[in-house]
Amino acid sequence: MAQATKYPVTDRVRAPERERSAHQALRAYSIFIMVSALAYSWWFNLLGAAGAAALIGGLILATLAIWIPSLVRRSASRRLRWERLPWIALVYVALAFCSTLWSAWPTASIMTAGVLAGFTMQGIFFADMLSWSDIVRCIEVALRWIVGGSFVFEAWVALVVRHPIMPNFFATEYEGAPDPHWYWVRGNIFDSFLVGDRIQGVVGNSNLLGMLMLLAIIVFSVRLWVGVKGRVTVTKIVERSLWVALAAWMFVRAGSATTFVALVVVAGIACVALVVRRSRTARGRRNAYLVFSAVAVAGVAVGLLAFDRISGLLGRSNGLTGRGDIWSAVFERASERPVFGNGFSSPWVPWDPAFDGWIVDHDITVFEAHNMWLDAFLQLGALGVVVLAFVYGSAVWRAWFFAVDAPRLDATGPSPFSPLSLVPLLILWALLTQGLTESNPMMLWGWMLVTMFIAKLRFAPAVTFPDRDAEIGSPV
Repeated sequence: MAQATKYPVTDRVRAPERERSAHQALRAYSIFIMVSALAYSWWFNLLGAAGAAALIGGLILATLAIWIPSLVRRSASRRLRWERLPWIALVYVALAFCSTLWSAWPTASIMTAGVLAGFTMQGIFFADMLSWSDIVRCIEVALRWIVGGSFVFEAWVALVVRHPIMPNFFATEYEGAPDPHWYWVRGNIFDSFLVGDRIQGVVGNSNLLGMLMLLAIIVFSVRLWVGVKGRVTVTKIVERSLWVALAAWMFVRAGSATTFVALVVVAGIACVALVVRRSRTARGRRNAYLVFSAVAVAGVAVGLLAFDRISGLLGRSNGLTGRGDIWSAVFERASERPVFGNGFSSPWVPWDPAFDGWIVDHDITVFEAHNMWLDAFLQLGALGVVVLAFVYGSAVWRAWFFAVDAPRLDATGPSPFSPLSLVPLLILWALLTQGLTESNPMMLWGWMLVTMFIAKLRFAPAVTFPDRDAEIGSPV
């Protein structure tokens, strides 16, 4: 005979972790950090240097206020595994701070090393607090804000303002307009459909916008694949497809030669990873590696032999848009202190006497070497280049096997591959390609993403489909 009791035998019914208000707030905060990091120049153009610095400082304090109590309250099974922190990345940060002892620009070194530490902390915060599904979803939503915001901003300037605008919304309707490179947005998005003047988006820089659109293509495409594999509604499939199309169109309109090359590299890496995934034997994988290595060598050889023609087709026939002169000046200065460098400063602080007027392009003081390896050599010498190579080498190594090895979480055998496992690998290769002509991969959001991926690949070296560890948001 059944009897009523006040001692239930089942667990209390409660909402899953991903539906709790605290986790929803954490996701919203993480998205805001990601948007602010990826579109940092939006805040710089909107608030100025002081305002952007205040925002970075405020976000660092807010993250600490969220993260420290979480670390303290955790049970032993969920504690942070300190031995799995991205120590090689932390060595680079420590080297940046140590360089203030011999720096030729100590004030700039202290300032920028603090910024580097802040972005490093945010990357580890993401890796510790979010699952793989959460991280990819966070990047996706942040990039949607940037893609959509850039389109709306460009359209507003083109249709409403009807003339280019300067940072902080200063008008340019005066005698002797400045060099076009000073403009935040030129309002030319509707001048042509594909081939035309380059657009700048909310970030105010065509090269940066092109890179962000490439990241958007990667993440949006993977999320579309997840949706198809997870059999989401047709409405969601169409929505995600439209985001891919919009990002691709703005990628073309940004007209960044480096990101066109990066797209080819990313597509090639994706093909190799997918083929290796299907190879069930060691011999099959070895043959795949040999074939694709030969193709890669042939591709590089063709690229070098036809460099001038390819540069001309991309509209960059003039010394990689002046980068050759910048590299010569940077290498000459870096050679004065080849071992430990001249002191960390990423980015270069343009109002510091050491950089103010040193290299000027289009009446603007340059604030990077436009090559992350040369920039590291200038700042931290050969030692810095070696440490940075270990950072990216370890990241790519872990990301590769994360992408091509089937996850094994129990004794039942390998679990299904997750499309999400391709995201770290493809983004890292996009950053490495960008690093040939830009320094973003070693600072600010580029460094944050690298640190985040290294840490997460150590904290959670496998991801299933659907993600068993998903705690925030839908896994599909």
